[in-house]
Amino acid sequence: MSYQPAEDPVPGDPHSCSAIETVIVPRASDLGGFEVRRALPSRGRKMIGPFIFFDQMGPAEFFLGNGIDVRPHPHIGLATVTYLFTGAITHRDSLGTEIDIEPGAVNLMAAGRGIAHSERTPARLRTGGTSLFGIQTWVALPLGLEEAAPSFRHHPAAELPVIEDGGARVRLVAGSLYGASSPVEAFSETVYADVQLAAGAAIPLDPSFEERGLYVVSGEIEIAGDRFEGPQLLVFRPGDTITVRAVSASRLMVLGGAAMDGDRYIWWNFVSSRRERIEAARNDWEAGRFDRVQGEAPDEFIPAPPQVRLAEKRRVDYP
Repeated sequence: MSYQPAEDPVPGDPHSCSAIETVIVPRASDLGGFEVRRALPSRGRKMIGPFIFFDQMGPAEFFLGNGIDVRPHPHIGLATVTYLFTGAITHRDSLGTEIDIEPGAVNLMAAGRGIAHSERTPARLRTGGTSLFGIQTWVALPLGLEEAAPSFRHHPAAELPVIEDGGARVRLVAGSLYGASSPVEAFSETVYADVQLAAGAAIPLDPSFEERGLYVVSGEIEIAGDRFEGPQLLVFRPGDTITVRAVSASRLMVLGGAAMDGDRYIWWNFVSSRRERIEAARNDWEAGRFDRVQGEAPDEFIPAPPQVRLAEKRRVDYP
């Protein structure tokens, strides 16, 4: 998905639990009738492990003939991780990939030195009403992979491990958790999981990862006496064992991993350890030096914003 301007998410309500470092309330943005809630990056936190961008897409309902149409746009220095709860998206890219993603599956697109892609509601779903609800994250690539060749992998839902215990159901999107490991490639130490809890069910979050976060998609949870409703992103301090209990039926995304190997700049759809690399990528896109997205018309693309403003690392500069 292309990075569109939006106001920074804001800190949430005060809390008493000492294990929680920051509470971020994502700020909603209306993209032509399609609501997106952005939790990362924010004023309170720029990254959690390798995760540098976290968007909740929807939930949205589309009428006959409508859907999302994210025109071709470029990326460098990151990997997009797309995961849906409902609906479907047709992904096309400059490698020649064309595939639909559906709930429980994962699309992993590593941009490396440069890739372009589009995301649209499949034509087969536009003949009637449809819905869309999901999460798209970007993970920053480590220094040694920032300029690697771009790649794309699709993992069907059946490939992802599912751990069930009482009223808890965990689908492991990437990394390792609760003794299971996902086949989805992780470019640095990463954990990413979709957690569904019945009312009263609980899960532990051990301090296995240096940086950890929990995004409350829906429902209400309790941690050490504090209650949190969705949508909110909780960022935990390192070193504490945490128990998450569902007050009501809840859906959560666990995310985190090792801190990145250095700071990153992020501007528009580009992530890099070098300011000048982002300027070069913008110029390359404007000059037509990215490969075209196959299956898309030549005049279908998102133009780059007019200039690059990068004041400091790990900071967002909205075009």
